[in-house]
Amino acid sequence: MSQQFKLHDGRVIDFHIDGDTNGYPFIWLHGTPGSRLAVPPSLDELCKIKGLKIIALSRPGYGDSSRHEGRVVVDTVADVTALNEHLGIKDCVVGGWSGGGPHVLACAARLKGVKAALCVAGCAPYGKDDLDFLAGQGQDNIDEFNAALEGKTALRKLLDSQRPGLLAADAAGLVQEMASILPEVDKKALLSNATLGQGVVEGIHEGLKHSTDGWFDDDMELMNPWGFEVEEVKVPTAVWQGSEDQMVPFAHGEWIVKHLPDEWCKAHLLQGEGHISVFIEHVGTMVEELLEGVKR
Repeated sequence: MSQQFKLHDGRVIDFHIDGDTNGYPFIWLHGTPGSRLAVPPSLDELCKIKGLKIIALSRPGYGDSSRHEGRVVVDTVADVTALNEHLGIKDCVVGGWSGGGPHVLACAARLKGVKAALCVAGCAPYGKDDLDFLAGQGQDNIDEFNAALEGKTALRKLLDSQRPGLLAADAAGLVQEMASILPEVDKKALLSNATLGQGVVEGIHEGLKHSTDGWFDDDMELMNPWGFEVEEVKVPTAVWQGSEDQMVPFAHGEWIVKHLPDEWCKAHLLQGEGHISVFIEHVGTMVEELLEGVKR
């Protein structure tokens, strides 16, 4: 069930609680585009068994969360801090997928009380000398990020043109809409796992139901300085990345692993996995590593 929390600046954050509702707090940060509904079903089910309470929030501009125009990645920390205070949470673990990855790293670096972090197929910063940001991405992503670099008008036009197709799509339609950025392993994952495919679809539908504001702001903030450095991370952080990923290429995972402090990084750079398929076989290890962080 959706819940709303009003921040001091008047914005509203839309969130819901899932997993084991009496368990240890696990903040979930969705991908781009997405929403609070974009929690992989296998992760939700395992959290119910393992005693993790998922608190999934829609980033500003997605679903029923108010827009925060001009936001930067690190601003997520203030929003999560306020939500934790509202819910009486003193410590937690944090995880996220894809476009949520940078926000996970921000929380791993700056969020008070965070014990461990999970970054799945998270993108690396733009403009770094040791990373070709666009290399290995599918054509849709290349067009999208080039539009962001061209300017706000070009990006808004592109995203608004794609929104109707995404809102109308089921899992099969989503594969068609995103064909250029889905390797075969991810197409198979979406079409053969009904709950996973439906979960991705529902997350996108919820996120884009009012506008492309959240998607637009995500893209703009990803192409600008994040407001913190990955090297600041100071809690155990698991990084999962598949070699076949065409949304967030393998080199992004390698870059994050390279720049995280060695003492805190748990690298899972996997051959043969994609952006979506990585959850199917490895969710158990992901959750166990988070639980290890809780115990430390």
